[in-house]
Amino acid sequence: MDVVTAVPTPRSGAAATARTGRLSLAAALLSGALGAAVVLLATRQQWSEGTTTVAGGAFPLTAKGSDVTGVPAALAVVGLAALVAVFAVRRAGRFAVAALLALSGAGTITAALLGASDRAALNEQAAQASGDTAATVDALSHTAWPYVAAAGGVLLLVAGLLALRYGRLWPAMSGRYERGGAEARPRRKQAAAVDPDRPEDLWKALDRGEDPTGA
Repeated sequence: MDVVTAVPTPRSGAAATARTGRLSLAAALLSGALGAAVVLLATRQQWSEGTTTVAGGAFPLTAKGSDVTGVPAALAVVGLAALVAVFAVRRAGRFAVAALLALSGAGTITAALLGASDRAALNEQAAQASGDTAATVDALSHTAWPYVAAAGGVLLLVAGLLALRYGRLWPAMSGRYERGGAEARPRRKQAAAVDPDRPEDLWKALDRGEDPTGA
């Protein structure tokens, strides 16, 4: 007995492609927006703490993520802008913007992980507090916020990779605006009235596809 293999129709293939485009678009938007928000939040939190000796006593020191490094926050803003710009461009431009989004995520991860062991910010505070440029931080410890920022960078990276892989299936702002612009164009002016006593007017009307005998 012969086995009949079902062959997917072009319509079903197009529907599957459209569904893939919608799902990847939703995932990229959620991942990118959430990743940028997480990074910006994490950089405002305390990343490290320690002490330094001032007048014979221990002086507490703390550093926020923005004190340690401004790179993650800056790249999060760049990544968020790239996520929006993906819909304003097409083809090669979309690929370039998607690559920028992915690179923003990768850079955020790197900068956050480097900041997780940074001493420079608290050493600078120790020098200012003690008045001794050679003073350094003691009892240094770090919080989990640098790793939270790195997790936000991972989400940005995922959004960029989705845009690189499936961006060609996503809609573009420019196309919608072009359609809207075409619909907003004023209608052509009505053709001038045809004088039946002038043969040239009759021929011009026929060339335009009009009925010169119509009322």
